[in-house]
Amino acid sequence: MADEPKEPWLNHMALATVILAVCATLSTFKGSSYSTQSVINQTLASDQWAYYQAKSTKQHLHELQAELLRLQAMTLTANSPAAEAFAKKIDEYHAQVARYEQEKKGIEAKVRELEDQRDEAKRHNRPFGLAVMFLQVAILLNSIAGLMKVKKIWWTALPVGVIGLVFFADGFFAFM
Repeated sequence: MADEPKEPWLNHMALATVILAVCATLSTFKGSSYSTQSVINQTLASDQWAYYQAKSTKQHLHELQAELLRLQAMTLTANSPAAEAFAKKIDEYHAQVARYEQEKKGIEAKVRELEDQRDEAKRHNRPFGLAVMFLQVAILLNSIAGLMKVKKIWWTALPVGVIGLVFFADGFFAFM
């Protein structure tokens, strides 16, 4: 049994398959990493929105209490000794309302930052997912070409692999 002479294009096809497989593996890991980062940031943002809502509720309760005291103070007789106490308590509630408003601004800024990080992770995750799909198809076509020793199938695999490599690069640089 004599070995058939190996066609030179098969070496190139094998090397291309290895390169595509490495890029597909890296795409899977990077895509998974960005996906996890996106989910974590979404969870953190949701937690912060809940915290923001709690502050809003407390702020509203203080506003209601201040308004209730203001209305009760209106029923007091002129020069009532309680008027000063009512005014002091109303001022305390207004100070709390102002504090909650400031705290909400800080929370909202943190939420927006987390949502931006989530969106950025999503922007990188999508191309890696597409890269894996195209790279796997190119690897499959290369395998079929090598098994059948049909160069036309390999030529078909090359543009599919290039598309996968473009998406792979886009996953890192987000240029598309």
